[in-house]
Amino acid sequence: MQDRIRKVLAAHGKMAVDPTVVDAGADLYELGLTSHASVNVMLALEDEFDIEFPDEDLKKSTFSSVSNLESVVGRLAEE
Repeated sequence: MQDRIRKVLAAHGKMAVDPTVVDAGADLYELGLTSHASVNVMLALEDEFDIEFPDEDLKKSTFSSVSNLESVVGRLAEE
C-alpha cells in the first residue's frame, strides 16, 4: 500500500523531492507539498484505492506524512 501511495505522491504531489524515497514519517509539507497539490493527491488516492475521504479526514495532518496517509487510506479501504 505504501508503494502505491508514494507513486500517487510522485505523480500528483509536485514536490521538490522524490516522495518514493523519503522517510515515511517525514513532513511532506516541509518537503514541498502544497495545499493545492494535496487536493490533487486526495483525488488520485480516491481513484487508486476506490475510497472517499470523509470530511473529518480532510485536514492537513492526514496528508502530512506517508505514514499518516497509509493509516487513513488503510482504514477507509477496509470500510
